[in-house]
Amino acid sequence: MQSVQIFWPMLVVLAIPVFVLLLNGKRKSADKKEGSVKPEAAINNTAWSLPVVLTSNALANQFQLPVVFYVLSFILFNIGAVSSLVIVLSWIFAVTRWAHVVVHVSSNNVPLRLRFFVLGAITLLILFGVTVVSLASLG
Repeated sequence: MQSVQIFWPMLVVLAIPVFVLLLNGKRKSADKKEGSVKPEAAINNTAWSLPVVLTSNALANQFQLPVVFYVLSFILFNIGAVSSLVIVLSWIFAVTRWAHVVVHVSSNNVPLRLRFFVLGAITLLILFGVTVVSLASLG
């Protein structure tokens, strides 16, 4: 397996903040057109409508677990430890992040969103363990 395959799920995860930023811009524009933007919106995220708050919160989430994923991916790539297992785990993480964000910015069904979050977090913990074992095997 070529180790560059690790970059595909990384790009898929990196597409999430782009999607959320565009959606957030669209939602903020709609709020402005409706005239429902409160003066404190510049300093208080909750002064926007619920759809804007959801996309803003979803965007903030993209700088938490995904950052750990990027770091682990680069470590695994640099030490030549990208395996089939790593690729599968990376794709599972990418899919769970997309599922999490889609639920977050639409229905915001918290129990469902939590399931996707937990599955992604467990996948990331396994990937962390694979990274530790791979590094340890180098001596």
